[in-house]
Amino acid sequence: MQPSSRRVFLAGLIRTLVVVPLLDSRLALAAETFIPLRKLATQKGVQFGFAIDPKMLTTNATYRDVVARQASILVPENALKWQTVHPEAERYDFGPADTIANFAHEHKQQMRGHTFCWHRSLPEWVHKTVNSANAEDVLTAHIATVAGHYRGKISSWDVVNEAIQPSDGQPGGLRNSFWYQVLGPQYLDIAFHAAHKADPNAVLCYNDYGLETDTPYGEGRRTAVLALLQGLKQRGVPVHGLGIQSHLRAGDNVGPGLTNFILAVHRLGMAVYVTELDVDDSHLTGSVAARDDIVAATYKRYLEAVLATKAVSTVITWGVWDRPHLVGATTTQARLAQRPLVFGPQGEIKPVSWVVEHCFEKL
Repeated sequence: MQPSSRRVFLAGLIRTLVVVPLLDSRLALAAETFIPLRKLATQKGVQFGFAIDPKMLTTNATYRDVVARQASILVPENALKWQTVHPEAERYDFGPADTIANFAHEHKQQMRGHTFCWHRSLPEWVHKTVNSANAEDVLTAHIATVAGHYRGKISSWDVVNEAIQPSDGQPGGLRNSFWYQVLGPQYLDIAFHAAHKADPNAVLCYNDYGLETDTPYGEGRRTAVLALLQGLKQRGVPVHGLGIQSHLRAGDNVGPGLTNFILAVHRLGMAVYVTELDVDDSHLTGSVAARDDIVAATYKRYLEAVLATKAVSTVITWGVWDRPHLVGATTTQARLAQRPLVFGPQGEIKPVSWVVEHCFEKL
């Protein structure tokens, strides 16, 4: 299909995909022309990828094929969180993350690291043995060991994850997390300096959620995050990028506040990544086709807005394909999302697959 004809075809198809359900036969016919997102995004100077389950890489050939064909960048879902990679004080387990790193190298993909500082996923030994007297040594040793192990293999790191929680009532809106309690606000500076020392060429990011909507909640979090980044930069801390997680709710709209925020971060000289994109459809009812249309429309509005800034260089979805999984910040809030990702089970092309392809193609 010629490029001009393809653009006309896609434009018509996308209009249909986000308005009415499609017959399976039409989707099957359309899938024959689907360009791998890895190829199309790369042509437009953007990386596209997935959060990866290393067990699936080793046990599911279809999963491996979809990841190899569709992604130019990978990030471990859990394999580099403390509880997995540093389960005991004197023991590291790099096996699961190495599986991803080796796969990425074999398929000429980049890899991100996630995460050095987070208020969750800390092993029991940290809570039992780490205090204000030894916390800096423990944190910097962990970062030096993990970042050092992957030096030159990981292009960017989420150094600090989810440090903002204004409801905790701390200065600057900081979360009253474990690392904050034992080190104070300087834990962010410590972590970024340690990561830069361990791997000077990696892009070091701050990563957070709740930044997407033009609501008082979203605006408050954006204000706090921007102030945090400005403070880090002013102190000479080596922070190079912001990760906007982008856990969306089906039906969400995107206002000018998000795009203005992205541009403000970009003016600080920082990269901007979409790091954990998915769409929570747990509140939707009706057929799979109706659900897919709403999810696709949500992706379309969001990606068109953020990519139009020309400041977002990476889009990563939090998973490879749909399988029911819990979403929600706490157990009591947890809900079951059914069709939240870009690809259906086993890599099936579905309406949102075409939406994402169209968003990249029109860049």
